[in-house]
Amino acid sequence: MSALAASSFRRRTHPAYVAFLVHRLSGLMLALFLPLHFWALGQAIEGEARLESFLRWTDNPLTKFAELGLVVLLAAHLGGGLRLLFIELVGWRDWQSRAIAFAFALGLAFGLLFLLNLGA
Repeated sequence: MSALAASSFRRRTHPAYVAFLVHRLSGLMLALFLPLHFWALGQAIEGEARLESFLRWTDNPLTKFAELGLVVLLAAHLGGGLRLLFIELVGWRDWQSRAIAFAFALGLAFGLLFLLNLGA
């Protein structure tokens, strides 16, 4: 492996680059979810029967699992946004890679807490 390729690989495995990727991809996935969300809200406008039918559909396990993914995406995107704000206001420090890992672990923990709450 050449020195340039090794340098590129090290940059792409750096925690800050991974955090950047997670933030961008979670934002993209949330943007793709928005039309579905607006469609679901539109069901309420079309009448009580349509909304009730949609709400019954959301009780299936696959939809509950998708809700878990949505909560994790929201938490990951929030963590990435806070990381960016912190970098803008404070600047980069060596200990921030541990803070990045903690922020994403916290996002996953929130998702798992949400999943545990679904069983109750």
